[in-house]
Amino acid sequence: MRRLARATADWFRRSRHIVLASVAAVVLGVIVWANASPWPSAMVIRWVFESGRDADIAELNRHLPDALPHETLDVPYGDAGHDTTFDVFWPEGTTDALPTVVWIHGGAWISGDKVDVAPYLRILAAEGYTTVGLNYTVAPEAAYPTAVRQLNSALKHLVANADELNIDPDRIVLAGDSAGGQLASQLAAMITNPEYAQLVGIRPALRAEQLVGAVLNCGVYELDGMAKLNGIVSWGFKSALWAYTGTKDWSSEAPGTLMSSLEFATADFPPTWISGGNADGLTWLQSVPMANRLEELGVDVTRVFYAADHTPALGHEYQFHLDGDDAQAALASTLDFLSRVTR
Repeated sequence: MRRLARATADWFRRSRHIVLASVAAVVLGVIVWANASPWPSAMVIRWVFESGRDADIAELNRHLPDALPHETLDVPYGDAGHDTTFDVFWPEGTTDALPTVVWIHGGAWISGDKVDVAPYLRILAAEGYTTVGLNYTVAPEAAYPTAVRQLNSALKHLVANADELNIDPDRIVLAGDSAGGQLASQLAAMITNPEYAQLVGIRPALRAEQLVGAVLNCGVYELDGMAKLNGIVSWGFKSALWAYTGTKDWSSEAPGTLMSSLEFATADFPPTWISGGNADGLTWLQSVPMANRLEELGVDVTRVFYAADHTPALGHEYQFHLDGDDAQAALASTLDFLSRVTR
């Protein structure tokens, strides 16, 4: 028995170098892969975003109205399966065309789903709107501008089928949160700036007069500002943008410019409700500058921002945390804005 124990110990001593070398090779391989491809980092970020999904949806569901709206889920608008589907909601019993809020979900361009915002859209629909949650292909499964083209196609489908969807095609509000805010603002800028649409290479599905408003929650509107982020947040966004644009050099190539809706907004940009939490770095680098730029252009802007020392500290997408008083106030302000611009 002692001989067997000594032999086993000798084997482990001789083998530990092989084991350590194997582990080192795996780690090195992962590092090399992570530097050569956006996939490893994107999958980590996606996991982080999706890990809190159930809790966020449960919180929103606690605030659903007693009279739930009619809903039709997973309606196709394209041929890419679930990626090109939408959910639509309107007040039960309604047969008239209603002003319509089209919402683009967030998720750093590499995660998320329309299911994330469905409870919020049910809440808005109960107030007298048709609301639509759009899906699109996230990265790195598809690179820019695939999502923009898909979303533009979705708008074309919604207008073409407005009657059966209770959509008023002349009273549409584009809305989005986080990366969805960037996408919504980019579509709004293209719809109201023909030269910008030409640069992107997309023919907008809506005319400027059909777009009566924009709701922008915690978005990204000027990509040069992303370079000012630091730490883990900087790594996360740079990794996500590499995955979404398909290039590590997004800041010096076309996507870095063309995704920056702040640079292409004109005086014809629609009336805009814009907000961000005081504990969200994107508020100070993105949302406040976007609001300032739109106001400089003479656009009707409803700003919902908070002092830097506001308590409780409001993080990214605070608007969906309706257990809090500030999120409830933001919802009320959003509804006031929607009522005004869709009258």
